[in-house]
Amino acid sequence: MISIFSPSNYAPFNIALEEYIFTNFKQNCFLLYINEPCIIVGRFQNTLAEINYQWVQDNKIPVVRRLTGGGTVFHDLGNLNFSFLMQNEKDEAGGFAKYTAPILEVLNELGVPAILQGRNDLTIKGLKFSGNAKMVQNGKTLQHGTILFDSNVDSLAQALKANPLKFTDKAVKSVRARVTNVSDYLSETMKINEFVGLVRDKIHLLYPDAQDYALTIDDREHVQALVSSKYDTWDWNFGKSPQYNLANVIRSASGTIEFYLDVANGIITSLRIFGDFFSSRDISVLEEAFSGVPHTRESVRKIWQESDYRAFFGEVDLQDLVNGML
Repeated sequence: MISIFSPSNYAPFNIALEEYIFTNFKQNCFLLYINEPCIIVGRFQNTLAEINYQWVQDNKIPVVRRLTGGGTVFHDLGNLNFSFLMQNEKDEAGGFAKYTAPILEVLNELGVPAILQGRNDLTIKGLKFSGNAKMVQNGKTLQHGTILFDSNVDSLAQALKANPLKFTDKAVKSVRARVTNVSDYLSETMKINEFVGLVRDKIHLLYPDAQDYALTIDDREHVQALVSSKYDTWDWNFGKSPQYNLANVIRSASGTIEFYLDVANGIITSLRIFGDFFSSRDISVLEEAFSGVPHTRESVRKIWQESDYRAFFGEVDLQDLVNGML
């Protein structure tokens, strides 16, 4: 086994690194990484339905879709992420116990009463501090999880404060749970890098053949190429969302404006606009202008800017129109 502590805090790089290792390395690997504030979305989720999009935009938070299923999570510099990328190992009937056990051992030895609860959550006194996900493919297993060590829980709550009434879809939904930080249960103050050292020492103890590995220049170039082509793109992070419908309403000086969108593969396929506003123009012209447009803030704003929207709605703010469709 090789043990890697990622040199990067950039979420698209670290999620791409997991795929690069999973696809190309021939040996077992244990990977640790810490991301700057970001949101990581499950493989089969509707990204926009999982996040507080306005807050994410305002705070310039990267949103990245991972390879595995499960729910959406918030990462920051107080959150440690671990991955086991294993060759030709049994799936343990889909269980998560095997690869969460080292983390639990470290915590229990520190006096923290952490346990595996339910299918894939690690908890302390009933509060969740770690969610885990898994993928098995071509005889390989990728299992990874988060560890809320000293994370900003308030930011977590804001980032994932999505409006459940706006979207209708069949995508996998995240199950929100009350969360806690590991640091709250430690008898002595500990920095996250000290905790990283304990986890890596545990892996070396449990896997005596484990060797520390530093990414080569070639490794980094391949990972960066994957970042550029996939994990830093709208097509993967938002466009891969399952088909969904969005319904939203805004209130302006001219009256109420209701938006109803159908979106497939991240592209607006239809838009209907209703409301109690007065318009001197045919609304269907405006509706048709959005057909085939990517469901992104930039694309939606561009269409509104190119249209004479005040001729349709009177006194209405451009930003409100954009927000109404996202």
